[in-house]
Formats: sequence, structure tokens, C-alpha cells
Amino acid sequence: MREIQFREALREAMSEEMRRDNTVFLMGEEVAEYNGAYKVSQGMLDEFGAKRVIDTPIAELGFAGIGVGAAMNGLRPIIEFMTFNFSLVAIDQVINSAAKMMSMSGGQYSVPIVFRGPTGSAGMLSSQHSQNFENWYANTPGLKVVVPSNPADAKGLLKTAIRDNDPVIFMESESMYGDKGEVPTEEYLIPIGSAKIVRPGTDVTLVSFGKMMKVAYAAADEMAKNNVSVEVIDLRSVRPIDYKTIVESVKKTNRLVVLEEAWPLASISSELAYHIQRYAFDYLDAPVNRVTSRDVPLPYAPTLIEAILPSVDRTVKALNAVLYR
Repeated sequence: MREIQFREALREAMSEEMRRDNTVFLMGEEVAEYNGAYKVSQGMLDEFGAKRVIDTPIAELGFAGIGVGAAMNGLRPIIEFMTFNFSLVAIDQVINSAAKMMSMSGGQYSVPIVFRGPTGSAGMLSSQHSQNFENWYANTPGLKVVVPSNPADAKGLLKTAIRDNDPVIFMESESMYGDKGEVPTEEYLIPIGSAKIVRPGTDVTLVSFGKMMKVAYAAADEMAKNNVSVEVIDLRSVRPIDYKTIVESVKKTNRLVVLEEAWPLASISSELAYHIQRYAFDYLDAPVNRVTSRDVPLPYAPTLIEAILPSVDRTVKALNAVLYR
């Protein structure tokens, strides 16, 4: 094991897969000459050359479409969006082409493509650069949606995503690129659709993913001060969802809180609340609770951002609500 940054783990995953398979290439805005907007692809142009690390114009619809066509013809593109807010410009290619091609072609064409880049709030970037669309993409049959929370998971999941024969949405947090964590030196893969119990507990289950895992850990620490044992689960992917791990945890703790950064309506937490009441209702000692962003566009002012995003305080209150209702 060695400690590396989140961005370095992503770079290692892409570079290792590009060395392993010459059909893999990276394309997006500033990925080559500038070494990536967040320096994720630093040095890759020097190693792999301009035919495999490709700078694009500011034209997400165009280069996403090129990627889909390349994937249909035997290549394995990694398409980087500078932020998933900009993926909305390309959403027709993602939803109507990549996700549906296998079905529409009767199995004649697979689309082994990864769309990756940062998601969610990253400071004072205001309404159009701070959105979470994990639940949007997770709503689409034909896509897999991955949201890692640490460098080790990021590397293992990205390598799996690149090898997958179906399109994968791989969402990172801009504010986590500098985070450090232990990553194995040997090659490893992490299967998509496998949640992880990152902190065993007995009193209440807390489920989250992505950078909200930081809030989950902090909230669990606060509850531990009052001798409350919180079982923390990192989903890692939101399509497919590892329902079994969550159901088994709720059968043990009898309570569930779901924490995510997206807006509340039709969210991943909504889906989990339904699933648990459907398949673990008799084990629940309290209604499922959830913590999300407030139902408004994110503003610029830091004080308002703090009030709108999920917090440790709001999460602790939600945990207490299912414990002491």
C-alpha cells in the first residue's frame, strides 16, 4: 500500500488500462496539453501521444458523439467532462445513443465507453456548476453509474468501468481530487454494484456515497460520543445498487438514514426508502429518514451554500430522529 491523491489514483487507472489495451483512449477539454483541468491526466500526453490523449473544442455534444461512434466500432473511449454540469449539453448522446444502442441494435453493437468527470458542489461556483445528476443517469436503463468516495475505490472501479462492455457514468468530486488515501501497489479491480460496509454498527444504518461519505463518517463519530453505534455503508455505485447489503444491515439495526448531495425529489434516497419499506418493512422500528440538499439551485454566497448542502449537524439530527422518535 502507498498513499496517493484521488487524482493520481484515477490517472493510474487510465494509464494502466491504456498500456494494457491500445483501444483505450482519453478525450475531452484540456486533457492533453494542459494536463487536465484538475491535473488528472498529467503526463499522459507525453506517454501515449496525441492520438490517444485528445484535446477537444468546447463542444460536449460533438466529442461525446465521436466517443459513442468510436465505441461502436471497437475502441474504448474515456470521455472527460470538465464538469458533469456540462454533460447536459451532451445528454442526447449519452441517453439516446450510448445507453440504448445495445437494445436498439438487437445486441449487434455494444458501447464500451466511460463518461467521467467531477460532480456536485465545489465551493462558490453557483447554480450552473454545482449540480448532482447521479439520480438522472441512474434512472436510465443501459447505463451504469459509479460515484467513488476515496482513491482506492476510484482506481479499482475506474479500471473495471474501462473494461466494461456497456457505457459507464463515472462521477468524481472536484473537491476530492487532492484527497489522499492508501491504494494497493498491485493490480486490482472492484466490481460495479458492490456496496461496502466501511464502519460496522448495531444501532442505525447510514448509507451514502461520493464526497458525502465525509459527512457520514463525521456524523457517525458524533453519535459515538453518545454511545450510538452507526453502521456506515458506502454505495460506491448508484446503478446498479447493492440493495442486499443495505437490507441485511437494516435487519440488524432496524433503522435507516440515507445521506446524499442531490435534490430530494426522485433521488437515490427516495429509491432506497421505497426499497427498504418494501423488502424490510417488518424490521423497521422507525420510518426511513434522509438528508439531501435543500430543494433550490445552489447560490454563490458561502453562507447560503452551507445552509443548503447536507451537513454533519443535519445528519446527526436525522439519525437521532430515527433513534428517539
